[in-house]
Amino acid sequence: MKTLNKISLSMVLEILSSYAPLYVPAGNETFSGFVRYSAGLEVRLDKNTKLGPKSLLFPKVENIYSYSNHGKDTEIFSDPQENEPTIIFGVRSCDLQAIICLDDVFLNRTSRDGVNDYNYRIRRGNAIIVALGCLEADGDCFCQAMGVNPSEHEQADLQLFDLGEFFGVESHTPKGLNLSRLLENSGLLAEKKVDKPLPASFSLTVDAQGITHKLQKMFDHPLWDELGEKCLNCGVCTYVCPACHCFDISVCAKDGCNGATIRYWDSCMFSRYTEMAGGHNPRPGKKEKVRQRFLHKLRYFPERYGKFLCTGCGRCVELCPVNLDITEVIRRVKEAEIDG
Repeated sequence: MKTLNKISLSMVLEILSSYAPLYVPAGNETFSGFVRYSAGLEVRLDKNTKLGPKSLLFPKVENIYSYSNHGKDTEIFSDPQENEPTIIFGVRSCDLQAIICLDDVFLNRTSRDGVNDYNYRIRRGNAIIVALGCLEADGDCFCQAMGVNPSEHEQADLQLFDLGEFFGVESHTPKGLNLSRLLENSGLLAEKKVDKPLPASFSLTVDAQGITHKLQKMFDHPLWDELGEKCLNCGVCTYVCPACHCFDISVCAKDGCNGATIRYWDSCMFSRYTEMAGGHNPRPGKKEKVRQRFLHKLRYFPERYGKFLCTGCGRCVELCPVNLDITEVIRRVKEAEIDG
């Protein structure tokens, strides 16, 4: 396996940032996320970030298209997207699995008509994912229970393994091979006979097997009333989730002739998320909102795409102000008594 000495990490980042815009995990205990790399930035690779790289592919706010009125004629045009490679460095398996979930939604791999999201497709096609395997799991992580390998992800372009003083480097795609060759040509990679590290051990575990099938019979179960009473509908769970992707669209008029249609993140936890123009809301209370969140992640998404919409990153577990823990919800569902 090719290896990279950790002492050379700053040099590696300089080379990568000269090749393409480079985003890395950075921050502190209060806040951390993926930011544009610049010389001297302290990169954080010891643990996962508070916010994942989702916004680099699916921004919090973005223009979908702009319009301009000329008398009786209206011109509509898409805002140009930057069509250049972007490197996202240090992505953990849980966050990469979340990106695969976003691919299912925005690239519509299962759609019969093949429609896909233009803005997402451009960003995703330009993204080069450098993944970093986990040696240790944070106390709130449970990715293995959701079918994710914490050590490596086969969908990474370039996979890094923590080998102590070195990183193991393995290319999975032509994009990753190009980066590997770039580093190799700079004299930063060496061939060593090493074994891949064992998967991280987890203190938080849960058995999710069979939960999708059981939830098919629990739409009206009283468990949702209990969970709904506890929830504040603050939306922090959906904001920090690397896989949640609900959005709303608004038209913003700049003046009488020009404007734009914008897309921005929304949350199924918010009171007006499903409110209709006539005032009717099919999910009027907290029970309905909480039920929708967990059914989407654990039943609806697996039924449609064959994978959970939860990747076990543990961010919602850590940050929920009332400790509405999805692993505990899974346990409660598994233990629940149902008719039939």
